[in-house]
Amino acid sequence: MAMRELTDLHQVWRMRAFEEKVRELRLAEEVVGSVHLGIGQEAIAVGAAGLIGSDDAVFATYRGHSWALACGVPPKDLFAEVLGRTSGINGGRGGSAYLTAPRYRFFGENSIVGAGTPIAVGAALAGRYDQSNRVVLTVFGDGAMNQGAVHEALNFAAAMNLPVVFLCENNSWSELTPISDMVRDDKLYRRAAAYGLPGERIDGNDPEAVRTHLASAFEHARTGGGPTLVEAMTARLVGHYIGDAEQYRRPGELAEARRHEPVTRLTEQARRNGADDADIEQAELMAREEMDSAAAEALRAEPADPATAKDHLYA
Repeated sequence: MAMRELTDLHQVWRMRAFEEKVRELRLAEEVVGSVHLGIGQEAIAVGAAGLIGSDDAVFATYRGHSWALACGVPPKDLFAEVLGRTSGINGGRGGSAYLTAPRYRFFGENSIVGAGTPIAVGAALAGRYDQSNRVVLTVFGDGAMNQGAVHEALNFAAAMNLPVVFLCENNSWSELTPISDMVRDDKLYRRAAAYGLPGERIDGNDPEAVRTHLASAFEHARTGGGPTLVEAMTARLVGHYIGDAEQYRRPGELAEARRHEPVTRLTEQARRNGADDADIEQAELMAREEMDSAAAEALRAEPADPATAKDHLYA
């Protein structure tokens, strides 16, 4: 009975172990450049993973490691990219904040807040002409909901009835400012009504809830119903970026968030459904062993040559 929870728990641990290893490597100065971690938010990507079809496309934010893994990017290749190695998925040119892997349906990150949404809408429009029946998933944070490009993307997708799933990962912090201090109504899914779209708020810490609700949004898009806005409520258990002192945190906030984060939630569910401690511990152990091995392999790869930094750039 606990098989689903154990499977989801293992996938959450894979994403968390990857990011914890990236943090370790960044602090050791093996990784350079900007790194934003999504520790605590993994259940959203886990729930969405099985819904992404072979012709679909995913556009993430700069907090996109888990989404790359959800799309099937091999961890060793992902580590190599973050480490600036030639064996990385972008030859070491993208790093943590700009990686992309189109062969795995992952069309990358964008360090401009909300900028992935209009690009995703373009990919959905292209699908109308290439007969792919492509559904496009675009992922962004709560702060991005106040960006003009996001409003334009929502309006254009609605007007053209495009197959886009707009997924807002609401961790309640727009970088270092509470979203509740930035808007009059912090139930962001309600904005969908202004564009004539269906919108809903879901529990982003429960992979099964994410899976169920996103499945409906994907089906709505794939059958000609057009776009949907989904607001997935979650919590970021780490700083906005590595090095963030997090002095803005409210007293008790993190302790409360840890009571509901995906590992805690899935562990409790698995136990209730009959899983024993050995199986639960194995889910974490296997994930950590996989990521330790992948990181070690990536570290042995040749560093990228800085002279090639401008290769494949077009203007």
